Amino acid sequence: MAHPEYILTLSCLDQRGIVHRVSGFLADHGCNIIDSAQFGDGQSKLFFMRVHFSSEDAAMSDARLHTDFGVLGDALQMNWQLHDAAKKPRVMLMVSKIGHCLNDLLFRYKSGLLPVEIPAIVSNHTDFYQLAASYNIPFHHLPLATGASAEDKRAQEERIMEIVNANRIDLVVLARYMQILSPEMCEALRGRAINIHHSFLPSFKGAKPYYQAHDRGVKLIGATAHFVTSDLDEGPIIEQGVERVDHSMGPDTLTAIGRDIESVVLARAVKWFTEHRILLNGHKTVIFN
Repeated sequence: MAHPEYILTLSCLDQRGIVHRVSGFLADHGCNIIDSAQFGDGQSKLFFMRVHFSSEDAAMSDARLHTDFGVLGDALQMNWQLHDAAKKPRVMLMVSKIGHCLNDLLFRYKSGLLPVEIPAIVSNHTDFYQLAASYNIPFHHLPLATGASAEDKRAQEERIMEIVNANRIDLVVLARYMQILSPEMCEALRGRAINIHHSFLPSFKGAKPYYQAHDRGVKLIGATAHFVTSDLDEGPIIEQGVERVDHSMGPDTLTAIGRDIESVVLARAVKWFTEHRILLNGHKTVIFN
């Protein structure tokens, strides 16, 4: 019979003996470390750690592990989480009218490359309801007219949050969802909403960024996945990707290359989140991969 496995993530003020105390706790509770990573940030003076371990004592319950580690966590003033490694995180995908990231994530999910559950897809358009149906995933069409009033936008976001709560969503992925979230919704989803955008910001904002980039003769294009915050496109960065381009490539070619990069970068960010590899460090992230 396989032993249950867990992933412990933590951050606290850096000090001597943290690794020793954590590993000693696990050994004393009948646990065996499978892999471990840690990082001490000299600037923030914070220490970060991720430990993947198995519990080999049949008498050791989840509740006792949580309770007992809470004592150590309080002693060291830790921000910590203990996750069941076998539990698949529940992810909600949001999309508008551009579907390459949605399609890529759904394929990775279906093929087992992305170990998650996807109980809902939300869109302000109906373009991808058939795609959702092909994966047997409920599709929620929540339209929002151009120039919608603040009341209409608030009502739409309240419906989104109802879906999030009803489906016990762990992560919301803005897979090219082309609506700006309100500060209230950003706060409600703090640390559990990821967005993807081209890396041209702030130089190439607005419509058709790859056409703008082509007009300027760029030599490098890319994409950035980041946590959603009320500061538009300025949340903590999770992953980035780039590709060299040249003068022979037209805007359609740049768009195709850019969409490939966006898909890969977003998929990495989602996978790292679901594997509990991302820890927040102020306005930055620590990624254990």
